[in-house]
Amino acid sequence: MAADPTVFRFAPSPNGLLHLGHAYSALLNADLARQRGGRLLLRLEDIDTARCTPALEAMLREDLAWLGFAHETPVRRQSAHFADYRAALEALAGEGLAYPAFMTRGEIRRHAAAFEEAEGAPWPVDPDGAPIYPALDRLLPEGERRRRMAAGEPFAWRLDMRRARERLVAPLLFAETGGGEAVDVPAEPELWGDVVLARRDTPTSYHLSVVVDDAIQGVTHVVRGLDLLPSTSVHRLLQALLGLPVPVYHHHDLILGSDGQKLSKSRGDVSLRALREAGLGPEDIRRMVGLSGKGRAMP
Repeated sequence: MAADPTVFRFAPSPNGLLHLGHAYSALLNADLARQRGGRLLLRLEDIDTARCTPALEAMLREDLAWLGFAHETPVRRQSAHFADYRAALEALAGEGLAYPAFMTRGEIRRHAAAFEEAEGAPWPVDPDGAPIYPALDRLLPEGERRRRMAAGEPFAWRLDMRRARERLVAPLLFAETGGGEAVDVPAEPELWGDVVLARRDTPTSYHLSVVVDDAIQGVTHVVRGLDLLPSTSVHRLLQALLGLPVPVYHHHDLILGSDGQKLSKSRGDVSLRALREAGLGPEDIRRMVGLSGKGRAMP
């Protein structure tokens, strides 16, 4: 019998040490790929070239090897493929779906605060709790945009969410298997407002690079944490606008710390390396994340 042509990927950022949450996601991807007779890829999401260092990448790959995460080579490193993301951005801008936005984060917060004070009503926030971009720069004349860009003013490329949604006639759905059986979930990218697609100093964003990478690598199943479920609406929109294939999504539960919060590199939660140095083995890690035995099955 021919192998199921499925492609799974684990895509960490080498900007800190891996913790149990990463271990769960990596092992779950490996288990599901093995069950389906599919391929397993490792992708390094290192668009933040300041925080993602060769030393951290080396430790990440060493930890994954110790964990038994056997992936195909070569490994795709995002920092080596900025041209792919630039091409996608130019395609969107060429269709009038992306525009340069000059407001800083501080200016956005001040705009939101001024609105709330004047109107006595809350300014809308995105699923991450950040103020929605006011989108004032959508109305700038083209000449003014070019003048400010030529003058070296900092800006970000943002998606024109209103125009992007107007382009799509068919319902925007994605298949989600995180709850067991596959269900079609309606995408709601408008909850994010005009999301960032790239910045002047970073020629892509997570949203843009992840959909381009998944398409280029032929990823058929995206298995990642439940915290990224809201982002899938933006990814589904970008796939539709760029004519990219749509993977099946599986958003898994998060591994939480003793305080009930998701584990985080920035908070300094216990790393895999520390657990390993304390004498634990890969099977101990599997047991700690609830994947002892045969692991999870996917519909």
